[in-house]
Amino acid sequence: MTVAPIVAWDWLLVALCCVATAYAVVAALALPSARGLLARSRGGEPGRAAEPVSVLKPLCGNEPRLYENLSTFCEQSHPCYQLLFGVSSAADPAIAVVRRLQAAFPERDIVLVVDSRVHGHNLKVSNLINLAARAKHPLIVLADSDIAVARDYLEAVTAPLADSRVGIVTCLYHAKSVGGFWTRVGAQFINEWFAPSVRIAHAGGSRSFGFGATLALRASVLADIGGFDALKDCLADDYWLAEHTRQLGMATVLSELVVDTDVIEPDFRALWLRETRWLRTIRSINPLGFAFLFITFTSPWLAAGALLAAHGGGAMVAASTVLGIAARVLLHARAAREPREFWRDLPLVPLRDALLAAQWFVAAFGSHVVWRGARMPVVARIAEGSDGP
Repeated sequence: MTVAPIVAWDWLLVALCCVATAYAVVAALALPSARGLLARSRGGEPGRAAEPVSVLKPLCGNEPRLYENLSTFCEQSHPCYQLLFGVSSAADPAIAVVRRLQAAFPERDIVLVVDSRVHGHNLKVSNLINLAARAKHPLIVLADSDIAVARDYLEAVTAPLADSRVGIVTCLYHAKSVGGFWTRVGAQFINEWFAPSVRIAHAGGSRSFGFGATLALRASVLADIGGFDALKDCLADDYWLAEHTRQLGMATVLSELVVDTDVIEPDFRALWLRETRWLRTIRSINPLGFAFLFITFTSPWLAAGALLAAHGGGAMVAASTVLGIAARVLLHARAAREPREFWRDLPLVPLRDALLAAQWFVAAFGSHVVWRGARMPVVARIAEGSDGP
């Protein structure tokens, strides 16, 4: 039996498969080894800047490992800093965690702010507005509640602010699964898709980003952009905070430090809702970039390339597919912090990429997202009177 040659309309599919392979190769090369990042994060040289810092931590509920993650901020080597923890309700269980921290670290300047005032649609930003009123130092650092950091973190992320041309410093993050099967799938979303995508964009010269894992800036710059009030109706508040500083003509710095974040979604539904929210947020910021994300979900394209190769696609398709599979496995290896993690989660790679493709399709539709029980419009809205687009 002879194999039919590839037909003309298949060449588009061949081209897409080859582009997906090229992306897999670049992503694998762009992503630093997770084990190397871990070593640098725990042993990096302290930054030059030692100005006092106010750290703003908006909280909502008692997440898994909340005490452990927040305690890393109490163990900093920085000589002078203030920790501001904020909740919107006196009944929030995160209050008990903050009280434990205050008892465990009496030498630290730890302030608990309980304030139910709501400013705009974004409840996290409302919390930040209430916290900022109590900040007393010239440098401001924001970090999400599920972030764990090294002892030299504050020195490292504030050091670039010694340059007056720098508006904001942000950090990438490495995900750790806290729980079972679906948290492992969720960690791959961050470690094997999001982080490589940012690395590629950064290597290409893009600085259009800002991540809630860390945002460090001067209090004077925050005042110049209108404070957190400028973000109170924004969906992607971390991105827009950084974007406002760029609109002032200031630089965005991606720190070499990589922090840890927890993935805690216990089931498919929770993970689906979180990741489609992230993808819709990307859509709100960069619709054109979102439209072309489909090429970054490599496993479905590699499967298509394998089928084409098996049905007369030719040596080029076969070679591209083999190269793509090798690159995707290498990307998975570089994202793993230990060999056991690599082998345990290797079978999840095709599922992870296929799930991303499905989420991308669904995220292309819909006008709202739900975050911590609050429903927000997808279209990012800038507060009236601000300088945003």
